[in-house]
Amino acid sequence: MRIAQVAPLAEAVPPKLYGGTERVVSWLTEELVRQGHDVTLFASGDSKTAAKLVPCVPQALRLAGIRDHIASHLVMLNEVRARADQFDVIHFHVDLLQHVLFQDLAHKCLTTLHGRLDLPDYMPVFRTFNEMPLVSISNSQRVPMPPHVNWLATVHHGLPPSVCPFHEVGGEYLAFLGRIAPEKRPDRAIQIATQAGIPLKIAAKVDPADQAYYDEAIAPLLDHPLVEFIGEIDESAKGDFLGRALALLFPIDWPEPFGLVMIEAMSAGTPVIAFRNGSVPEVVADGVTGFIVETMDEAVTAARQVESLGRAGVREVFECRFTVARMAKDYVHAYDTLLTKGGTDQRHLVAAE
Repeated sequence: MRIAQVAPLAEAVPPKLYGGTERVVSWLTEELVRQGHDVTLFASGDSKTAAKLVPCVPQALRLAGIRDHIASHLVMLNEVRARADQFDVIHFHVDLLQHVLFQDLAHKCLTTLHGRLDLPDYMPVFRTFNEMPLVSISNSQRVPMPPHVNWLATVHHGLPPSVCPFHEVGGEYLAFLGRIAPEKRPDRAIQIATQAGIPLKIAAKVDPADQAYYDEAIAPLLDHPLVEFIGEIDESAKGDFLGRALALLFPIDWPEPFGLVMIEAMSAGTPVIAFRNGSVPEVVADGVTGFIVETMDEAVTAARQVESLGRAGVREVFECRFTVARMAKDYVHAYDTLLTKGGTDQRHLVAAE
């Protein structure tokens, strides 16, 4: 199959540091190539891939200091459009602009929605261009969307088993990994760890938009002797950071579309303690790969009991449900469905969990 993967330009594929969507695009692209598909990746010029790379900007826009990405994405989509007849399927991982520019090619296009959908900002596009085939990354992500959008499938993320290798023996600290942001609730992570009496290591980036939140709400909490702030870490450090943890804390306070870090921890055999929001019940097997909690007291209790969960069992669930091979298989099935049905009337299809 001739497949175009159209990535965001904010980060390289794969990203140098933080960048969940770009990591997923990279894993999917490389697995599709490994399976023998003819794949072309539209991405920043500093991306690395076994696919055919079409560089659409010289360098990832965030690292280049470019804040408004619309112009660069428009130029990239124009390039995709010029080459559209070279592909059987065009798979977008950007949010909106393609809905306007590719509506006449809906029969060969699909868009994976990687972000939150509970805000009203994007709804006019989804209501207007509701024939464009969409893929959700969890079933819960779909809930706020208008009733008549064209859902093609739900495909849970997957990653190569080698990204976060299995650690048979975990460590003695709780881990928080991701972004310092109000909806991620690092303040909850600090409170859970200090009340449980367990060390906490925080590996997270601070975006400019969240700097004030960090300065005012988080920095004052970091002088506790049980809390260590590491900052943003790269891919090479992530596996060890998660693998040596007692558990991952995922104390979110928003409808998380997926939560990639949860399956990264599970790959390492590290259980997840997560608040019941968004995709969490679809990802965490309560009492097997971690604990799903609803209150701070439950989270503290879970932190004290999490060592009772077998790390081999956590890894086993990961290998059954969240590998890149499974993700690629699900996407190839979605591509086949798209081409067979012409990209329309797919509203009933939801991938099995």
